[in-house]
Amino acid sequence: MHPFWTAVIAPLLDAAGARRIVEIGAEQGRTTGLLLDRAARFGGVVEAIDPTPRFDVGRWELEHGARLRVHRRRSLDVLPGLAPADAVLIDGDHNWYTVRHELQLLADGAARAGVPTALLLAHDVGWPYGRRDLYYDPTSVPAEHRHDCARAGTVPGRSDLGPDGLNATLWNATHEGGPRNGVRTAIEDFLADAPGSYELVVIEGLHGLAVLASADRLAA
Repeated sequence: MHPFWTAVIAPLLDAAGARRIVEIGAEQGRTTGLLLDRAARFGGVVEAIDPTPRFDVGRWELEHGARLRVHRRRSLDVLPGLAPADAVLIDGDHNWYTVRHELQLLADGAARAGVPTALLLAHDVGWPYGRRDLYYDPTSVPAEHRHDCARAGTVPGRSDLGPDGLNATLWNATHEGGPRNGVRTAIEDFLADAPGSYELVVIEGLHGLAVLASADRLAA
């Protein structure tokens, strides 16, 4: 997600006056570091959710103090216990089940608190995971919501997988498209069921970034 920082993410966070930010999927901490630099300048807190972050969490917590909180658990276990955020960056487990439920938990939490749903920015809404599930751990998704999957790579222009495709060491759904498959599909299904109105903008390239804002968030 970090390649979108200068042109898209930082200006949107500034426009929204975002101070409390949740990041789902921190990995090496490249975007996390940018969020923390911003928090140091403008105030606020970054809640990073990742069961297996690939940076020195203890050192970062000492360096950044109260500005950083790291949750080393799955997003669907953490989000129900978090206070509503101003903005949420979604770049974690790229499958329909996880993203659809992340969006619902965020919307429900905001509704209970009587505040607008956070500004939502979701990565990987383009190829290869816009219309295809990826499972870092297939057992974390209930069987009835999990597509057939294999450790084989995604190939542009092909629904089936290949040994030399992208991310061949990960568990990818064996077919592309169809119901309840992929990140972009999850967002569209959330919008179809959402009681309020939202504006969705999709930026193509670099695997795609979706910006999703509720009418209440836009008004605020």
